[in-house]
Amino acid sequence: MGEESLRLGGIRTIGLISDTHGLLRPEALRALQGSDLIIHAGDVGKPEILDALRAIAPVVAVRGNIDTGAWADSLPETASAEEIFVLHDVKQLAVEPHAAGFRVVVSGHSHRPGSAERDSILYINPGSAGPRRFKLPITVARLDVTREPWAIEFIDLA
Repeated sequence: MGEESLRLGGIRTIGLISDTHGLLRPEALRALQGSDLIIHAGDVGKPEILDALRAIAPVVAVRGNIDTGAWADSLPETASAEEIFVLHDVKQLAVEPHAAGFRVVVSGHSHRPGSAERDSILYINPGSAGPRRFKLPITVARLDVTREPWAIEFIDLA
């Protein structure tokens, strides 16, 4: 139920993934190759997904609404990596990001990829990398933290 925190020192590229719902596509693994850190914004589905992502890079993951059982108890509801705040459902954001020193909020839940800047905070949803939901795309994202402003790239896996 707590929050996990990680420092970004030396990190250049952050892979963003969410809503795998127990399905980790080979295309997602390929798209995340070269990431220095991977953030999973919840609805992981099973622990093997996190193990496979850890084979690429260190992982920061939060618990989503489908993440239940003993394996998911160790997943925090929120996490941070210095200037990045992570939670599953942005509608449950209980901190004021700017006041807390965050530049980016990463969330999942809606399965809709997108980014928007509000009050100088970048809100990113990498979309869903798991089973297709309705006609929504299957995506992951990459965040380049070497540029100003930080650059986001969405990768369609279909």
